Amino acid sequence: MQRDGESQADGMSGEDRPDVEFHPAGSIPKPPRQPQGYFPGEEKQHPALITEAAPSLEQQHRDRVRRYITIMSLRIPCLIGAAVAYSVWHSWWLSLLIIGVSIPLPWIAVLIANDRPPRTKDEPSRWDGRRDQIALESNPHKAIDG
Repeated sequence: MQRDGESQADGMSGEDRPDVEFHPAGSIPKPPRQPQGYFPGEEKQHPALITEAAPSLEQQHRDRVRRYITIMSLRIPCLIGAAVAYSVWHSWWLSLLIIGVSIPLPWIAVLIANDRPPRTKDEPSRWDGRRDQIALESNPHKAIDG
């Protein structure tokens, strides 16, 4: 460093000086430390999640259609199975039982396909406990007839 009265030429040149961090007077330098904890986006293989948005409506529709088709695709094998059961075992009650199982499948498929996506744990509950409150009692009051 340069002292009072010395010139640059007298001391070490800028190239010969050791690299030293400058700290303001009175400050205490802190040692570098590693961050602790998990910081989203640190991993290079996983992108950071920047939103908690629900799946798109198109994705929800595709999922509901897939569920509907899966359930409805069980109905035709049930009908074929009833015909096979009757032709192999000559059991009309077994055939009727299999057909009876296939009858509510369209109704079940529609109910399941029209259901909303399952609620997440982060989604707030809409129940606020109003039914647990006691209603105010009404005392008889005088009415003025006019």
